Amino acid sequence: MNRPEFSTLNIPQLGETQIALLERLSNACALSGDEGEVRKLIIDEIKPFADELKIDALGNVLATRKARSAAQLKVLCSAHMDEVGFMVVQDEENGFYRFEIIGGIDIRQVPGKPVWIGKDHIPGVIGARPIHLQKKDERKSTLALENLHIDCGEAGKVKPGDRVAFATRFRQIGPSLLGKALDDRLGVATLIELFKNAPDHIEFQAAFTVQEEIGLRGARVAAHAFNPDLAIAIDSTPARDLPAWDESENANYNTRLGEGAAIYIADSSTLSDPRLVKHLQNTGDNYKIKYQFRQPGGGGTDAGAMHRVRTGVPGLSVSVPGRYAHTACMLARYSDWQNTFALLYAALFTISPAIFEEPR
Repeated sequence: MNRPEFSTLNIPQLGETQIALLERLSNACALSGDEGEVRKLIIDEIKPFADELKIDALGNVLATRKARSAAQLKVLCSAHMDEVGFMVVQDEENGFYRFEIIGGIDIRQVPGKPVWIGKDHIPGVIGARPIHLQKKDERKSTLALENLHIDCGEAGKVKPGDRVAFATRFRQIGPSLLGKALDDRLGVATLIELFKNAPDHIEFQAAFTVQEEIGLRGARVAAHAFNPDLAIAIDSTPARDLPAWDESENANYNTRLGEGAAIYIADSSTLSDPRLVKHLQNTGDNYKIKYQFRQPGGGGTDAGAMHRVRTGVPGLSVSVPGRYAHTACMLARYSDWQNTFALLYAALFTISPAIFEEPR
């Protein structure tokens, strides 16, 4: 197909409606294996636009918009619904509960954090011995999970197996978006808008996946079910752009806030298909959409599972950069979110089988 001119492509803007949706998604509690609150929000948003919609055995939301013209490609985009947090494992009586961590959380970030427990969002706090009651050797030792507990003040309200989320409410402050679970509610909100505005010439497959934070589990099942021609994971990636306190140039980074969508070249689980990387890069250049390359390093996204199903699926990841990932509050820029959506929107509208004519 011919590439649309920028003036006719008419890339939508993410406005107050989309920010309000992101707020609802961020405030919802959806720990790995218990993604129901976010799943309901997603279904309410996309159901009127879906030709096919189902929830699979693991809890993934799988939605399809069929091509309105001769289908050229089946394009799968994924975003994971789950967030990091905790699980209650033992009732210690009198309102105290032992817990385990779900996903990658630095234990040093945990003491004193308010939390929501279970489906009723029972308020609690993660307690630890205050510093002025600690012995000197305790202050120097590594904090142990067994020395922490959840205190909700009352007995009998909480049961083992209840998921526990950070009690952080979404806010917009100037150019910044703050909230819990913006990894990956930013991706979820982006995928919802892409699904609502999908191009006619492709079969657009959307997978809102479960259990990404504990092993990319939902994405493997979703990609196998869809059997796409290519797959794109939409996620959030850590911005490594904090000041260098030794006053040297902070050049060792993966992404930076304000520099646009982050296109992955490689991470610990995926070597991105170079033809897709080139397509996104050309899209950004042609339509003057700000982007950056997420430099190779650790971490991973749903792409790590999707590209390995069946006979192999060309794939890559595109992320919104953010600071303080996997803590009680992440910070991202609205402009980076808009640019990520715009880059993916334009890339989908201009994609064709021709990009796969050259060998990988």
